[in-house]
Amino acid sequence: MRLLVLLSRFPYPLDKGDKLRAYHQLRYLATRHEIALFALSDEEVSAEGDAAVRPFYRGGVVVHRLHRPGIALNMAKALATGRPLQVGYFYDAAAQRQLDELIAAFKPEHIYCQLIRMAEYLRPQVGRLPMTLDYMDVLSAGMARRATQAPWWQRPVLALEAQRLQQYEAEAFGWFQHHTIISDQDRQLIQHPRRNEVSIVLNGIDTEFFQPQPLARKQYDVLFCGNMGYHPNVDAACFLAEEIMPLVRARHPAARLLIAGTTPAPRVQALASAQVEVSGWVPDIRAAYAAARVFVAPMRVGTGLQNKLLEAMAMQLPCVTTPLANNALGGSSGEQLCVAEGGAALADAISTLLDDSAGAAQLATRGLDFVKNSYNWAAATSRLNALFG
Repeated sequence: MRLLVLLSRFPYPLDKGDKLRAYHQLRYLATRHEIALFALSDEEVSAEGDAAVRPFYRGGVVVHRLHRPGIALNMAKALATGRPLQVGYFYDAAAQRQLDELIAAFKPEHIYCQLIRMAEYLRPQVGRLPMTLDYMDVLSAGMARRATQAPWWQRPVLALEAQRLQQYEAEAFGWFQHHTIISDQDRQLIQHPRRNEVSIVLNGIDTEFFQPQPLARKQYDVLFCGNMGYHPNVDAACFLAEEIMPLVRARHPAARLLIAGTTPAPRVQALASAQVEVSGWVPDIRAAYAAARVFVAPMRVGTGLQNKLLEAMAMQLPCVTTPLANNALGGSSGEQLCVAEGGAALADAISTLLDDSAGAAQLATRGLDFVKNSYNWAAATSRLNALFG
């Protein structure tokens, strides 16, 4: 089948959740279809990135570069016309022309669109071609949660954006024959009467790449990682460093925290101290996992599945997280990981694991078995492939 794939970001390097999901799905789908790729990018695609993805798109590739002046103008247009800013940020008239030309030349038999922010490009194709939309997670719900915790002067804008995203998610539903999402928790957040028709397509974990390193030297007691410019991660990092770790240090005075990940926001950079290291971009994130005793994902806002938890569990780290993150993951608290809510409870879970190395090791082993058995890219993407017919 000739399959056209639309992405809001070029799917390499694997430093964001949507890129990770797209990369592994493309890797599987390319063995079954002739793929043409249309992707946006706000930076130049490196030779390494192109080489990593090139084997997947026998049908050709178009990468449209987004520039800041154009992004600002398009967001202003979105604000004025009632579209979500998320859509305005990624929608560009020149990119639309390039996509239309690609469709005319490639003549796809099916179109797969990742994320609601890219759906606007397919408005001209409604009713003409079979199409599948991957919501991945529900952007409107994440924005609404963010609005409740933002500074007062940001709340009106974020609340308006959440409302517009919710309306747009429901409107675009009818443009597509099939819909996918990452978890049932997220599916229930879609404000549409047919939301239960949305297929759940999980993420996977590459357990050949992420493997236990039992002999690695442990330099840090606690680790949190991710895209540190992304608001839910910024919030979690600050919560961990400012509220949770002081309680951990009441029992473990020398406890050290590593916050690892690309583009740390100023709030995250300001957390750095003698006991908190903010590393920024790590060339191989496995080194960060291997150097830590406990992985913590104290998520309070955001939606979707936390790939960082899958990676940490695959590397046999004992993990602590919140109900918000575990509801998508589906682990059993006390069996495969620890689930707690609130600073005191999270700190107690971390301290208990640091106190009980044997218990932590047993938890980590069960966590590794859990992700091996439950999160497999080939199995997950085969469900997506079945929708294409």
